Amino acid sequence: MSSDDAALDALAVLGDPVRRGLYRYVAAAQGDVTRDAAADGVGVTRAVAAFHLDKLVDAGLLETAFRRLSGRTGPGAGRPSKLYRRADGEHAVSVPPRSYDTVSRLLAEVVERAGLDAELQAAARAAGQAAGAADPVAALRERGYEPYWDCGKLRLNNCPFHALAEQFPALVCGMNLAGIEGLLAEGWSAAMDPLPEGCCVAIEGPEGVGEV
Repeated sequence: MSSDDAALDALAVLGDPVRRGLYRYVAAAQGDVTRDAAADGVGVTRAVAAFHLDKLVDAGLLETAFRRLSGRTGPGAGRPSKLYRRADGEHAVSVPPRSYDTVSRLLAEVVERAGLDAELQAAARAAGQAAGAADPVAALRERGYEPYWDCGKLRLNNCPFHALAEQFPALVCGMNLAGIEGLLAEGWSAAMDPLPEGCCVAIEGPEGVGEV
């Protein structure tokens, strides 16, 4: 099976509205999700959620882990719960086929070798400013960052440039930070503050904005 066929098969699984809702719920969660939580999150029974969650696992869109949520071990601790999280793999397809990822890698390599980091960051910041986002949270959500508030900071659950950031971390993360800075409204600030998962940038809003 070609990579395009595999991607099409994976994305076709999301044609079912229940599976699509479950995928979005799990993908947006900050941590692993139980079947019960997923079922409650999309308003279906636990049995229905379990069936569709496992279909998403089979398609490579979700991953599973097993853990005792009580923290107890040994006899009488109960069976581990099956937990779900978004899979690390990416699925993309274009009709007709295109190879934008190849071009982006080549361009990133040239920019890095030429030492044009500052120029790239300036262009990214200008592009963010040109967008003129009155609501930074909504703008980041539209761009695929999956923002959420955590202890007064706006964290970004997804890195839209994940594959490139792994190959060219300094270049791409610097560009990403500059682009976000340009996008933010007055009173907002962004800084590098990486977590194990998600985007490496954390954002702070004006006083009183965000979770208490």
